Amino acid sequence: MNWHIFGHDWALNLLRNHVSEEKLKHAYLFVGPEGVGRRSLALRFAQALNCSQPSVKGAVCNACRDCLQIWSETHPDLSLLVPGEGHKDVLIDQVRALQHTLALAPYASPYRIALLPDFQRTTIQAANALLKTLEEPPDRVVMLLTANTLTGLLPTIVSRCEVIRLRPASIQAVQNFLQSEKGLPAETARLMAHLSSGRVGAAIRFSEDQDGLSHRQAHLESLLHLLSAHRFERFKLAEELAKPYDKARQKGYEVLPIWLSYWRDVFVAASGAELPLVNIDFESQVRHTASLLDARTARTLVLAHETAIQQMDAYVNVRLLIETLMLKWPILSTPVTI
Repeated sequence: MNWHIFGHDWALNLLRNHVSEEKLKHAYLFVGPEGVGRRSLALRFAQALNCSQPSVKGAVCNACRDCLQIWSETHPDLSLLVPGEGHKDVLIDQVRALQHTLALAPYASPYRIALLPDFQRTTIQAANALLKTLEEPPDRVVMLLTANTLTGLLPTIVSRCEVIRLRPASIQAVQNFLQSEKGLPAETARLMAHLSSGRVGAAIRFSEDQDGLSHRQAHLESLLHLLSAHRFERFKLAEELAKPYDKARQKGYEVLPIWLSYWRDVFVAASGAELPLVNIDFESQVRHTASLLDARTARTLVLAHETAIQQMDAYVNVRLLIETLMLKWPILSTPVTI
């Protein structure tokens, strides 16, 4: 009955019982930070619903055609609702098309499954259109929604779903998992566990993305160099990040969370909080920076970076956004050595 999901045993037991005891709800909402396993758990649940060779009811064989097609998101009875090309949100026309599909009988399996990942990226109009399906679901249909938080979702949507809240595991537990299940060396597993803050899916992605790790290293080194540099040098980097224009927003989404993680670590160190650092490979630099700032200043920088990330979608001029953020950085009298 192993679903091959790490760290969410209580959720596995709940969902298995819903399948085996036929206590299914018509909609489930998986909530938790990115990389915590929301989508993977939803797909395992879909497999348990439609697996053609379960050892017992509620089990997943992960070998039959249904299981393999569901996991690869190619099953004929699995509908995936994501933003269309060129759009950042799911639109009302997409919801209407999904409703038409769900009104049909399952093609090859007991249930039609609708997977709506990152449901926070759905317009208000589209979410309202979905309410009719949630209130009067067709027979043999199960809807699986994921979101990073309940904040911003329509209360009427949330109230019609079985909410499954997923939380990160401990840093040590994720490190142990990466060593035992993925064969990573202890130091690499430790770094990945810290970078992911206990989100095992994110930790696995970090370990498999060497280009991403190289970019992270470069972005942190640029930040450290600029902390004792003048505005001209800082604005030069902002100009580089904003080129070419059609890649500027993508670059912003890459670099700003990395900078945010550094300032979060500085705030943790400056405030004396007993919390694990994210960037443990830059611990000496974090603590040096924290020794030059007070906790209030560090907190202000954390909030400024969080705001910048939130503004990225709406901001037309990414270069100006980054320049404005850099103006809030302190100019340290002592360089931070790398």
